[in-house]
Amino acid sequence: MRRTSPLLLLSLALAACTVAFAKSDGQLAPDRVAAPPIIRAFYVNRWASQSKRRMAKLVAEADSTEINAFVIDMKDEFGLNYKTQNPIFAKNAGTASTARVGPLLDTLRAHHIFPIARIVVFKDSVTARVHPEWTIRKADGSIWRDKKGIAWVNPYHRELWEYNIGVAEELAKLGFGEIQFDYIRFPEPYPSLPKQVFPQSGDVSKPDALAAYLEEAKSRLNKLGVHSTADIFGLVTTVQGALEVGQEWEKISPHVDAVLPMVYPSHYPRGSLGVANPNAQPYDIIYKAIARARERDEKLGITTPEHVRPWLQAFTLGKPEYGAAQLEAEKKAVYDAGYDGWVMWNPGSIYDVYMPALEKTLVSRKKR
Repeated sequence: MRRTSPLLLLSLALAACTVAFAKSDGQLAPDRVAAPPIIRAFYVNRWASQSKRRMAKLVAEADSTEINAFVIDMKDEFGLNYKTQNPIFAKNAGTASTARVGPLLDTLRAHHIFPIARIVVFKDSVTARVHPEWTIRKADGSIWRDKKGIAWVNPYHRELWEYNIGVAEELAKLGFGEIQFDYIRFPEPYPSLPKQVFPQSGDVSKPDALAAYLEEAKSRLNKLGVHSTADIFGLVTTVQGALEVGQEWEKISPHVDAVLPMVYPSHYPRGSLGVANPNAQPYDIIYKAIARARERDEKLGITTPEHVRPWLQAFTLGKPEYGAAQLEAEKKAVYDAGYDGWVMWNPGSIYDVYMPALEKTLVSRKKR
């Protein structure tokens, strides 16, 4: 008898979920901006997106440089960063202040800046408080918490999938052209912490669960004319098999329109990829990581241009201090590895010291 794959079983289970979620009645944004062939973006956190002064500065910086997209927190660890029209989603919204999405998108559209909504998925303490039945458990049935005491939601839970994909669909209808899923992973299983128990997991592996979620999300978002992308650890590009958090290149890459590996040099141990001091050698570490990602995509038959769009380090962690010279090296590594796009990550969304490394206009620089 032919055995049904765990991935298919998980997808079928989602489709069969009987929990009724109210559907957003918002229509597709009629003036949605098409995704540009090359995306070079700033990360914009929740607080910056709510500040007229901060947004005016970021928009002016984009106007005068090659930056043509913003990755904006629309669902982060504080909940939703917009006023949802869905009463069920509103229960998980959190209590933090929110951005005025309509005027925000109007401004970006007027300045030809492509809007990307970042959604934090499985590290969601707000939803964990509202729906404790959706959380990862300990062996005794109580809620599992990480080293900071934060509860994570269970990546196998079908209602949780429906909630996050539903939020993504609502944001697409509001006018975002891409939905970027972050924390598409399980929490680290540190030996010092209790064992993690995942209700509803059955015999489905962690990588298969993440792949099934992304496959479902991409199918639904593509129908709305919106791209679906995912952030992953930089190590995923070079490690064979899956990380303990469930991320595996061959499982994730086929189910997204673009993969965004976080190849921050400061996050690589000394000696990684044959690089003595990764943080001091940003070109070497990023080139090797992204070139390997390209090779793995090609083996999967994925040759879509710009299918890999790395996150670049625009912050200082250890020595040396990062500035324009380091960013220039990071950008060159991406181009030499065969891609044109990237996103700058600064947790405070402050990019002043990196501005000299940005070109005045967007020009393709990748090696063919």
